[in-house]
Amino acid sequence: MTLPELQDAAGGAGAPLDDAALAAKKAKKHAFEMNKLSKRLHRQVGEAVTDFNMIEDGDKIMVCLSGGKDSYALLDILMNLRERAPVKFDLVAVNLDQKQPGFPAHILPEYLAKVGAPFHIENQDTYSIVKKHIPEGATMCSLCSRLRRGILYRVAGELGATKIALGHHRDDIIVTMMMNMFFGGRLKGMPAKLVSDDGRHTVIRPLAYVAETDLETWAVHRQYPIIPCSLCGSQENLQRANIKAQLREWEKQYPGRSDNMLRAMGHITPSHMMDRNLYPFTSIQPTGTPDPTGDKAFDHDDDHDEAADDCGTPKAQTIRILRD
Repeated sequence: MTLPELQDAAGGAGAPLDDAALAAKKAKKHAFEMNKLSKRLHRQVGEAVTDFNMIEDGDKIMVCLSGGKDSYALLDILMNLRERAPVKFDLVAVNLDQKQPGFPAHILPEYLAKVGAPFHIENQDTYSIVKKHIPEGATMCSLCSRLRRGILYRVAGELGATKIALGHHRDDIIVTMMMNMFFGGRLKGMPAKLVSDDGRHTVIRPLAYVAETDLETWAVHRQYPIIPCSLCGSQENLQRANIKAQLREWEKQYPGRSDNMLRAMGHITPSHMMDRNLYPFTSIQPTGTPDPTGDKAFDHDDDHDEAADDCGTPKAQTIRILRD
């Protein structure tokens, strides 16, 4: 008999696994991967909260819950972080029932009661208002969003919330920046923290560092009772959908590109942009002395030695070629 045959006969190494053993092996691998994902999600949310001072001692955080994967994950992670956070804060989940046809109103209250999260359901028939003012077939998202925002601000005041938490993630932030660049001619993104237009509320986005693909995996693992976002019959803006698809394709080809784009939004050099309101281009003059903020077009960034240029050549190699 050959060695593999002897091992099979003895049930030793090399013996085929039965269905139960295969299932156990898969379950163990899945548990390992989900534990890694859980640690990454909680770490990234914790870092965003710390970096932007999103949550302070005594805060009451109103978590806007839509029934989608992002807001479920936001509430879930914040509930876990609250148990070991160095500051004390409260959470209240708020859902706006806009009376869309077919909306399963029982799902969110049942889920929130099950996980032990304090909640408030606000009933406002914004659907009828939108249908009245928006022509048939046109996208309703813009007006719907404005109405929803105004109502949520009011509810935050009534509940005594000090912060309003939204479930926008890393990809939302990057896509918004690209939309503004391509179609609005502005370098404007979606900040991790801001004060509302009326000056009364602080809005935070604790998922700012989190990739959407991780949230998709986490939602399946946690078995959130997802409510479809297409109940009103409207579709996601086509341009936004196209940019999101392109971003995912870039991420497949060049892993880490999305993180680099997000990082770039926090590392801006006004002197190397073209905004005359941020930098005095019209009045700058040579001084005759070295300027550490001057033209460094051929200097590499010490933090990104291995960054590649537009042709895909490692940046350090490009610099050596130019200098030689």
